[in-house]
Amino acid sequence: MRVVLVHGSVANGPATFAALEPLRVRFELVVPNRGGYPPGLPVERIDFEQQAEELTPLLEDGAHLVGHSYGGVIALLIAARHPEAVRSLAVSEPPAFGVARGDEEVERLIAGLQAFFAAGPYEPAEYLRGFLALVGSELRLPEPLPSDLEQGARAAMVERPPWEAEIPLDQLASGPFPKLVVSGAHNAAFDAVCDALEARLGAERAVLPGAGHSIPRAPGYAERLLDFFG
Repeated sequence: MRVVLVHGSVANGPATFAALEPLRVRFELVVPNRGGYPPGLPVERIDFEQQAEELTPLLEDGAHLVGHSYGGVIALLIAARHPEAVRSLAVSEPPAFGVARGDEEVERLIAGLQAFFAAGPYEPAEYLRGFLALVGSELRLPEPLPSDLEQGARAAMVERPPWEAEIPLDQLASGPFPKLVVSGAHNAAFDAVCDALEARLGAERAVLPGAGHSIPRAPGYAERLLDFFG
């Protein structure tokens, strides 16, 4: 059975989902690198709408779809538009803040991110320190930055803000596939988004602390996905 894994910002696919490599014994893991991320060429702009279309063919005739962070926004869009090709949908802390607008913590995080982005431009290491602190990532930055991480930072800097995504909640809720939403119990804004998705989609909910926003590195993540896939 095919499993398509869509990574988030900064780190590419293999770096994000390294902890899931043991699943290859049972599943065909498809781990793309989104456009702009290494080892691909840099791009001037990254848009979740465009990348949802680019990645959809990877589902082929049916796959489990897993998205982390920005990749979770992309996975939500793919699943809403192509439910016939989705066997299950699992997202971890997608910054789909539009589904929880009005929540105090969500509004605070959006404002913080907007202010941070507006204060640029930044050098890659400077950007990563500020961005990772805002989203609560546990990623430890090596010094100097290796080339792949530097390119990942530059890619993250040109991504369309994810709170602009219009998530088709009704279409997702009516999709026949099971849904799972995972958070890390470290950030109230991400908790609010995940709670809203759980309620609106009728999704299963998991909380896996221990890795901050880097949910695929959290203890028990691979086991929870195995249980969910059935």
